[in-house]
Amino acid sequence: MGFNKQTALVLLAFGGSIGMTFVILGCALPAYKVWWPFFVVLFYVLAPVPTIIARRHTSEHGGSNPCLELAVFITMGFVISSFALPIVLARSPASHPLIQWGACYLTLAGNIIVYLTLVGFFLAFDQEEFEYSSW
Repeated sequence: MGFNKQTALVLLAFGGSIGMTFVILGCALPAYKVWWPFFVVLFYVLAPVPTIIARRHTSEHGGSNPCLELAVFITMGFVISSFALPIVLARSPASHPLIQWGACYLTLAGNIIVYLTLVGFFLAFDQEEFEYSSW
């Protein structure tokens, strides 16, 4: 059973909004009231950029593509950083942690949902099916 593009877009928008809701809850709930975990949104924006740029400049020979491999490496750095940031903020000195563990868990849950949504976007709307160079 295949999804058409409109259904996939609605499901991806729903997934992204659920993930962002978890991140916002981790920041705005009255028990937490700290907006430091919201910095992971910067990683959400930056994570797909290297892969998008590398796909635009790839060549079609056999073997490995160093440009794409570097882009995947940088992308994984952003992904790991978005998971590490809330953990580091929660593990800051015990006398005064920057965020509570509940906020950390909500942010990590939001990370998982948002990155699954990004993977779903790349699977549903693969950039290679369009020929940009045919102009």
